[in-house]
Parts: sequence; structure tokens; C-alpha cells
Amino acid sequence: MPIFEYRCMKCDKDFEVLVFGDQEVSCPTCQGTKVKKLLSTFSHKSDSGFTSSQGSSCGSCGAPSCSSCGS
Repeated sequence: MPIFEYRCMKCDKDFEVLVFGDQEVSCPTCQGTKVKKLLSTFSHKSDSGFTSSQGSSCGSCGAPSCSSCGS
């Protein structure tokens, strides 16, 4: 069951949704149906830490995402 990432064109929020077949996707925030599918990234944990397909998003740390810088 694929989980896809979308951006709502009405309220500009990003969200993830589990999609079955040709199911119509709507924004959970505003229920808008004009959405754009985003390119998903992934990360994995190994003995040396986390590795992201997107690389580091913050210059001050090596985390693939962090709440302190908003990335």
C-alpha cells in the first residue's frame, strides 16, 4: 500500500496519504482536491547514523530534518 506525499494548491500544506488505486486525494486541512504529488525522499539508519536521499538540510547539524531550523 503506497503512501504518497502531496502539496495542497489551495492552502499550501504538505501531507501524506495512503492511496488505494485511482482514489481521489484531498487535503486533510482544507479538503481541497487540487493537489500536487511531491517527490518523496527516504532515509535509513546504519551504525554510522542516519543517511538521507536528500542529504543534510541544515548547516549546523547532520540530521536529515530538524524542527529547530524548520527543514
